[in-house]
Amino acid sequence: MDEHRPPYSLKAPGSSGGPLRLPGRGPFPRVDDHLVEPEVTREEIVGGVRVALPGDPPHSLQQTELDYLLRAHVVPGYRAAVELLTRHDQESDFATDVCIFKDGLDPATGRRYLEEIAFEVISEQSGRIVNDKAVRMHRRGVRRVFTIWVKSRRVCEWSPEIQTWLPLETTAQIEDSCLVKPLTVAALLDAAVADDAVVQALAAKGNPEIQRREAEAEARGRTEGEALGAAKSILKFFEARDIAVSPAQRQEILDCKDLERLDLWLRRAALASSADEVLAETESNP
Repeated sequence: MDEHRPPYSLKAPGSSGGPLRLPGRGPFPRVDDHLVEPEVTREEIVGGVRVALPGDPPHSLQQTELDYLLRAHVVPGYRAAVELLTRHDQESDFATDVCIFKDGLDPATGRRYLEEIAFEVISEQSGRIVNDKAVRMHRRGVRRVFTIWVKSRRVCEWSPEIQTWLPLETTAQIEDSCLVKPLTVAALLDAAVADDAVVQALAAKGNPEIQRREAEAEARGRTEGEALGAAKSILKFFEARDIAVSPAQRQEILDCKDLERLDLWLRRAALASSADEVLAETESNP
């Protein structure tokens, strides 16, 4: 970042028409009338000052985890995006690390919708720049802005009322209409917790693969329950008829999950004179 370099010209290349006026918020350029060239430059503009985009491993790794987590949590009709360049005001054109915005085109502008929630990963970026971005995003209409501070391992939310970052407890949950279920702060900081949160979010969205696996697990649980019940019935037959059963034979019966075999053993147990006779490997019925 070089805050001493002269500012860019504030005329957006390729822009068309005058600034958009949003009720109560003053004039703003369109979200996609850019001051920088998307996918060409590695710089943003914040308040007319060029700011280099970070690319160090701590920042990039955290951003990848954040994208993975948020994508699973967005409700149908919304999208999560990485590095979505937005013209936040006349002199600012920058992208948050990950954001959530409504899918489709805004009928008021004919362009994409403005972000509703924005997340910034902070590794080396100065606090002044981060604060400036938050002020400009909120003024533009971004409802909520969060930061993940890589070095101190903390998550904060911007408070426009007191113009500062409010730290969130790791046990706290971020609830929002854009999210299919509340997002735990711990999931933003811990990869294992994030994995669990992603699975829970996908389940809440009715993911077909998760539903299939849950159905299989439920069926397997029913089968195992039936098998255990049959095994206990066989052992009760042995006990009632004073038939000796070795520990190995008892374990073999309890470990069996084949319902057809257990049914065969159960019918044999009513007539057999020994456990060996019940468990004998034979194709014929007793």
